[in-house]
Amino acid sequence: MMCRSPAKPRITRHNDNVSVTPAARVQSSIEILDLIIASVRDNGAAADTIIANWFKTRRFAGSGDRRAVRDLIYRAIRTFGDVPKSGRAAMLGLAADDTELTALFDGSTHGPPAIGASERPAVPSLLPGWLARIIPEEEHAALLERAPFDLRVNTLKTSRDAVLPMLKGAEPIDGTANGLRLPDKIPLANRPELNGLIEVQDAGSQMIAEACQAAPGQTVIDLCAGAGGKTLALAAGMAGQGLLYACDTDRGRLSRLIPRAQVAGAFAVQTRMLNPKRETEALEDLRESADCVLVDAPCSGTGTWRRNPELRWRLTHARLDAVTDLQAYLIDLAATLVKPGGALVYAVCSLIGEEGQAQVDAFLRHQSGWMLENARTLTPSRDKTDGFFVARLIRAC
Repeated sequence: MMCRSPAKPRITRHNDNVSVTPAARVQSSIEILDLIIASVRDNGAAADTIIANWFKTRRFAGSGDRRAVRDLIYRAIRTFGDVPKSGRAAMLGLAADDTELTALFDGSTHGPPAIGASERPAVPSLLPGWLARIIPEEEHAALLERAPFDLRVNTLKTSRDAVLPMLKGAEPIDGTANGLRLPDKIPLANRPELNGLIEVQDAGSQMIAEACQAAPGQTVIDLCAGAGGKTLALAAGMAGQGLLYACDTDRGRLSRLIPRAQVAGAFAVQTRMLNPKRETEALEDLRESADCVLVDAPCSGTGTWRRNPELRWRLTHARLDAVTDLQAYLIDLAATLVKPGGALVYAVCSLIGEEGQAQVDAFLRHQSGWMLENARTLTPSRDKTDGFFVARLIRAC
């Protein structure tokens, strides 16, 4: 196969709408997948970022082209559990069972070269072999399905019954106090009347916040708050009364919480920036003060593959070992903040036992004065949520 430099794809005009030829869309997908594969190996930017940056420099592509290319890329990412050798190998793997796609390898000016007899396409698989062995088999296919569009109604400003008629096709989510599920994603930017009334949040994530049983007047700590989705759910449970601390080591993510909290009317939220491995110093004044501490710990993210299938390309044994060490550290740190009779809720968006039940078992073995009140695993196939493990632990009085 002859190598050649990427060229500007040929465009056609239909009723004054500019579009890229179907073959050029395939070639564009190949080039972007090459960038994604390289980024995976170098622990670089995420696929969404790479796709967005690629199109920023290619203004000739219309919205239909961008959508088609993105769909092809994510079709490839979902199809191959192991990282393909190249973007072309990935597209050839898709073409093996798709005659229409095969026909686009036509050697046209801006399309991909014709398929060579000796070329080896990527082989479809759901998961990398080592992950397939440690994740329940009944979840493999469900982890790669498309995720539903779930919302949480913000009870600081409204009620689920009030919002329900505002969203066509929305239905209450069983097992959640304020969740709604829509049949399709909607552009919320075009619905300003909903601003502050709802938050995009998976049903499983809502259930984790509800496991904290946050109530008015309590002191609650969200130890790994991130951008604050669960923090805002906790604030709603507290009805704006009490002390709610959102903590994280990521300044960028934590900074996004304040404007979100203001829009949501969650004015009681206080943020606290932590320095890695020096968290104890920053939290000394909160020692043994909390009615509940939520540890939504950094994890492998295996439970979120429906939304981020690329993550299974990035997970390695070394990265799994690193996050499990961090999880053990964080659950011990959280225990120092819980007052007698208080609760510690530990959660991970993972279906790997080493990150879930095994962490709780290890904690109970070396921490006296604690009992497991309940533990639950949420799964895409059974619960129609992202994959989560959540446990509620109680400190003895």
